[in-house]
Amino acid sequence: MPERADQLEFFARCASGFEDQLAAELTQIRCRRVRPLHGGVAFFGAYEDGLRACLHSRVATRVQLVLGRVSARNADALYDGVRALPWETLVAPGATIAMRATGQNSNLRNTQFTALKVKDAVCDRLAAERGARPDVDGSDPDFSVDILLHRDKATISLNLAGPVLHKRGYREPGVQTEAPLKEALAAGMLLAAGWDSMVADGMGFADPMCGSGTLAIEAALIATRTAPGLLRNRWGFTAYMPHDPAAWERLVAEAEAARVPAWESGVRILAGDMNEEAVAVARANAERAGVAELIEFYVDDAANLGTHLKRGRRLSGGLVACNPPYGHRLLSGEDLSQVYAALDSATAKLGDGWQLAIISPDEGVDTGLGRLPERSIACHNGPLDTSLRIYDLGKAAAKLSIPSLSGSDSVVPVAESASEQFAARFRKVAKERAKWARKAGVHSYRVYDADLPEYAFSVDVFRSAEDDGLLVRVEEHRAGSNVDADRANRRVFDGLAIVSAVLDVPRERVFCKRARQEKSRTSAEPVWVDVRESDFVFDMDIASQRECGLPLDMRPVREFLRAHAAGKRFACLLAHGGAPSVYAAAGGAVSTVTVDPADPFLEQADHALYVNGFRGREHDLVCDDPLDWARREARAGRTYDLVFCDLSAFPSARSRDLIADRMSVIKQIARILSPEGKLVLTCHDRRFNLSDKAFGGHGLTAQDITADTIGHDFARTPKIHRAFLIGHE
Repeated sequence: MPERADQLEFFARCASGFEDQLAAELTQIRCRRVRPLHGGVAFFGAYEDGLRACLHSRVATRVQLVLGRVSARNADALYDGVRALPWETLVAPGATIAMRATGQNSNLRNTQFTALKVKDAVCDRLAAERGARPDVDGSDPDFSVDILLHRDKATISLNLAGPVLHKRGYREPGVQTEAPLKEALAAGMLLAAGWDSMVADGMGFADPMCGSGTLAIEAALIATRTAPGLLRNRWGFTAYMPHDPAAWERLVAEAEAARVPAWESGVRILAGDMNEEAVAVARANAERAGVAELIEFYVDDAANLGTHLKRGRRLSGGLVACNPPYGHRLLSGEDLSQVYAALDSATAKLGDGWQLAIISPDEGVDTGLGRLPERSIACHNGPLDTSLRIYDLGKAAAKLSIPSLSGSDSVVPVAESASEQFAARFRKVAKERAKWARKAGVHSYRVYDADLPEYAFSVDVFRSAEDDGLLVRVEEHRAGSNVDADRANRRVFDGLAIVSAVLDVPRERVFCKRARQEKSRTSAEPVWVDVRESDFVFDMDIASQRECGLPLDMRPVREFLRAHAAGKRFACLLAHGGAPSVYAAAGGAVSTVTVDPADPFLEQADHALYVNGFRGREHDLVCDDPLDWARREARAGRTYDLVFCDLSAFPSARSRDLIADRMSVIKQIARILSPEGKLVLTCHDRRFNLSDKAFGGHGLTAQDITADTIGHDFARTPKIHRAFLIGHE
């Protein structure tokens, strides 16, 4: 603790992304040396400045008073440093305590253990000084200590706020709508969008998807200059011995005097929702917050916001803000496109002077609205990675009129102006490919493959075996480091909307594999579908963020296997969804064996063989490493007449060995070839090449058959794979 009472050190925490809004708040209430950091803001001042931050900050989630910094090079050093602090002058007699630790170092890796050592040090000090140990209350302590470990130092702080500051006190526990927005996050949204400045100009606010009303209530608290701390009755500083109750009472009285009656605020605030129960909850929350008379509540679809705005004082501008439903919060039969369409209808005629602020985890929100944000802030809403996006409603939403291949027209919102060029290109190539596919009898094929470099993704269509409709898989290519990530993202989502419209395929049947995956989104739920290829049916995970199991560029390779399998003993190294074995069996192979180290892939291959009518002991499945299996087969003298191997599909754990010594791998596989046997070898590494010279002295020949295995739909990318036919001399 510093010797001067006006040089105390504080740290106010907030949701990541809203540090600037918190810093502005602290500066406004005259805190000194305000410095935004990741996840919060450091500042200095007198004890009253910390109290003022607790009372007035709308964005902070907790305010910490730094009590000291001690060594944390190990548990003993931490204990000694904490025990040396004068806890008998800090913790009020009879107060319950609790410890909360964050961070770790090489010797203190468990936060619970760290908190326990600090608790022991505090209790032992108080026992020695007072003759009694304090009680511990982990759920609702009177005196809460925060410990932050960084390298070999620990910062020990008092949590002045007590319960997190976003708990204003106007919500009734257990009576809220699903996944309500936290109050501090809602306030951060409003301040980032400039609502505090709009209040001074007498503008309006509306949330047409209000849920439990958090945004509207926080907007009303700002408009009436109500300090959010006035609604609370539980604090973490009351058990702090130097606390000055008279100073706190004076600050509360000043805050009460600064409040503006609702009728003097000069603003209009509307909150609506199509769910009557949600509006009832929102109204009850507003009454507890003391701002119900300022908010115009209504029950209606979000699209009808304009109707409710017309019923009151005409507004020259303002803010529409909402936390739209997504994921499991979507109503039955509803999808995000309907949500965005409703918001478009709600805001279409507002024009100049109005802004739209949305918080959403949906990366396609710009496309859904047909708008580019003036500003965006990456943040978290509970466990979800989200972003706050602020749009100028004075700029018209961008929409394209797109004719589908079936002849129907649809209007599609897009975020990027260049998407009109993509729409024209995609429709042209999709029309040509569909005509070719019908004539060639091809059910599943590639439509588009980064024909326009800015729209760097591929589009594959698959014919469903269940309803004969189309399923679409879009695979984004990895963008270069010089490509703006936000623009690339918008182009992908514009592309998804355009693909859906042109092919006349519902958006829920269009799946996308992203080139990058956020940590929280890597485990996408599999979507298994049965699709047609040639005369066969295969199941595939069309939503897979890896390989879907039926690579379309390999379709001619599979046809090659069928054409050369008659009377042959066939071996497939790695399952590939069972497709190579099915084609070989259909071509008349006397036996097939599918080798893969993963049971799930073998199960998929087994299913493929079964549903396509190939059952019996002549179709074997072996769970083993392909190279180990090949070595044992060679030692046993068992040979095969036709073998298929895609080098690029081998398990990643062995990929370095394969890259370093592919020739050795090929030679091992060639040992199981019969005298007239052939190995069909493919690889998706464009640099890979083979020639007879590569096999000098090993009695093998290699024929490049790549050109014969590139389908019409891959003519623009003939180097997508290499294919070779290898046999004995």
